[in-house]
This record gives sequence, structure tokens and C-alpha cells, in this order.
Amino acid sequence: MASRHKIPIGPLVALTGAVLLIVSLFLDWYEALTGWTVFEIDDLVLVGLALWTVFSLAGGLGIVRARPNPTAGLIGALVALAIVVTQIINDPPAVAGGGGPPKDIGIWLALAGAGLMVAGAMLATTHISLAVEGRQRDVAAPGSTEPARAEREEPTAPLTRTEPPGEPSSGPERP
Repeated sequence: MASRHKIPIGPLVALTGAVLLIVSLFLDWYEALTGWTVFEIDDLVLVGLALWTVFSLAGGLGIVRARPNPTAGLIGALVALAIVVTQIINDPPAVAGGGGPPKDIGIWLALAGAGLMVAGAMLATTHISLAVEGRQRDVAAPGSTEPARAEREEPTAPLTRTEPPGEPSSGPERP
């Protein structure tokens, strides 16, 4: 007997993006300055938005009993994306220096994480899921004399020989 499970793709993608966004705050956003060091409040807002997106979609994963709210997740993800994009476009905060050091890996991972959050929330809004079907295998128990079901079944058509057994087949003719 086969059992069918649906794995919601949207909340998984959004969760991956939220984790990436939170991890990016611990990495350098501007040459030797992490996201936690550079921002006064934006870092806390980004963490809050990442958690809000995850919790609003957690019902789709079956983690909590609450129903998922993809609209709230999408709003949180879009605001997080807007904050990260404004940090890329604008000059770095004053703590980073006047002319501003170059952007580092953390800011780009934050952009990727926020983008994944938006994509996951959009997938959750459209209810796209991955269907997985589990099948039961018939395997004979060790030491059992009874063959497994696959070995007991007859082939669909009997095998027949087209040539007599004593005569070897003649291969392609050669000049």
C-alpha cells in the first residue's frame, strides 16, 4: 500500500532564506564590519522580519497547528528585501566611514536570503508542493524459505528463443 505525502516547497524555501539572512548578519557586510556592528536597529528589524516570515509559514510545514498565512509572510519578506536593497544602493552607515569601504560577502548573502524569503512566500501563496509517494517493499525475511513477492510473480510474457540452440548466430556480413 502506497502512502502519499505533500511537502510544501514555499515554507522550506522561505525558511532557507530566513536562516541565510540571519547568518549573513554575523558576516562582514562592509570590509571587517559585520551586520551587527554596522546597524543600530536594522539588524534587529531584519531578524524580526525573518522570524515573522518563518512563523507565518510554519503551519504549512506542520510545525505548529496554526494555519499558514502566506500574505503576512510575503509582506515580511518584501520589507526585508527592501531594507537589504536600500543598504546596497545607499552609502554605508556612518560607522563604516566617510567614503565607505567596499561591500563584503555578508550583504550579498543577505540579498540572496531576502530573495529566497520572497520566493518562498510567493510559492506558499500559490500552494505549490512536492508530492512524495512511499511504496512498501516486499523483501523476504532473512532465513525465510518463502521468496519475496517480486520473485514469485511470473514474467508478463514467456521468453522464447528465435534461433536453434546448436547454431550460432551469424553476425553482420563482412566483405
